[in-house]
Amino acid sequence: MPTTLEQYLFDLRGYVCLPEAIDRNHLSELNHTLDSYLDLEPGHWRGWVYRHPGRGETYHLHNIFEMGTPFERLIDHPSWLPHINCFVGGDDGLFIDESFADIRGHGQSTRIHSGASKRRIRTQFRYHNGQFRCGQVNILLALNDVGPGDGATMIVPGSHKSNLLHPSLKEKAPSLDGVPAAVEVQLKAGDAACFVDCLAHGSARRVNQGQRRILIIRYGPHWGNDRYGFQPSPDLISRLTRERRQIVQPLPPRRPPAEF
Repeated sequence: MPTTLEQYLFDLRGYVCLPEAIDRNHLSELNHTLDSYLDLEPGHWRGWVYRHPGRGETYHLHNIFEMGTPFERLIDHPSWLPHINCFVGGDDGLFIDESFADIRGHGQSTRIHSGASKRRIRTQFRYHNGQFRCGQVNILLALNDVGPGDGATMIVPGSHKSNLLHPSLKEKAPSLDGVPAAVEVQLKAGDAACFVDCLAHGSARRVNQGQRRILIIRYGPHWGNDRYGFQPSPDLISRLTRERRQIVQPLPPRRPPAEF
């Protein structure tokens, strides 16, 4: 369960940071496994892992739990699952809407997007009858240090409650550098940030050499199943614990019987 202060800050700012969320050995395993996918071409699959074709030189790898045990352990990791359960709220159970690795190099960034003014139920922030009821809560896990000049995620604190559109959303600038009220969320390798998706966010432009490596896992109530159509493989489902399977696939797929 998040502390009283963490709950207050999440309500106030829309995010909290979780230092040293994973240990060094786990971090090394994740990076080592991820290295083996760096030759995957855009628009191609390797098993059930897919590299998005529309991200330029950025590696945007979907279905990261299919990369093996080090990634499976992230599904219900104890460093953040109590926070997710608290902030998504309710008794409906959880669903992971999307899981991906984002690896980017020099000059790359993400424009500002989201914001509470859109009032989307899927990504909403809500607190009702003493409970958080958020539609989508993200875990951003740093696989290497993300400091000044590294293209850190940037957010506009409090924008998850804004009634008005941030003016910069209309300008479609390629990064949040210079965006009024935006701040960088700098992380050490193994740290995580937990934020509601309707928080206006994006990133700074990376000016340093090397790579920024992060993982994103988007959690929500189980009724949010099947946003993009990516499905877990039968092999993954068969080897997951009952608790992990309930998060990854809360409702088993319903298919017609095979024709003979």
